[in-house]
Amino acid sequence: MVRVLVTGGGSGIGRAIARHFAQDGADVTIAGRRMEALEETDGGRGMTCRALDVTNEAAVQALFDAPYDIVIANAGAGTPAKLRDMTLADWQSTLDVNLTGTFLTFRAALAGMQAGGRLIAIASTAGLQGGPNISAYVAAKHGVLGLVRALAKEVARDGITCNAVCPGFVDTDMGQTAVTNVMTRFDIPREKAEKMVVGGNPMRRMITTDEVVAAVAFLASPGASMVNGHALSVSGGEI
Repeated sequence: MVRVLVTGGGSGIGRAIARHFAQDGADVTIAGRRMEALEETDGGRGMTCRALDVTNEAAVQALFDAPYDIVIANAGAGTPAKLRDMTLADWQSTLDVNLTGTFLTFRAALAGMQAGGRLIAIASTAGLQGGPNISAYVAAKHGVLGLVRALAKEVARDGITCNAVCPGFVDTDMGQTAVTNVMTRFDIPREKAEKMVVGGNPMRRMITTDEVVAAVAFLASPGASMVNGHALSVSGGEI
């Protein structure tokens, strides 16, 4: 049975990915900060739930008591702020969750991963371009893509691939928070705010979690065995 680990599995994209692999018959472990949210993701599907912070080195290491075939580093977070107003603590916490968390997850995964293994990072279109008021998040996701591209070359001869999926705004709690922030900032109704948020997407709509899952499933499949070091944009042509 294929063993799959999904970090940040308590909500949004991570929840959708975990449920996809569980439905496909995989042995799925989900990790995240809130056990209640992880158990809701599982919903009786037989997943293993592990409450932890991906920035905690020892806790991440303990996840890998047995090797996984597919490891999806999905945990991430970001708070909008202009660089001039950002504290060092805010900057560091954003890098810790998004970039260092991915590093710790992938490093631990490699200790036991065999040929055919898949390392997949959930990055963002923010890792492919800039954006105002999210400089820490942009820097972290650019770092994730750099890590993926470097690691892909390290593990290629071991028969392992390392790739990233870069969604635009996805219709999750995080995506709706972005809409709410725009509503508050410009004092406009939700419909108008959502149009502003998705304005960079030529298809002019939020991306669904199923569309992100499909990209992850492809990168995890045998058909993607020669796709390595790639950043797959799921953004309606935004970038």
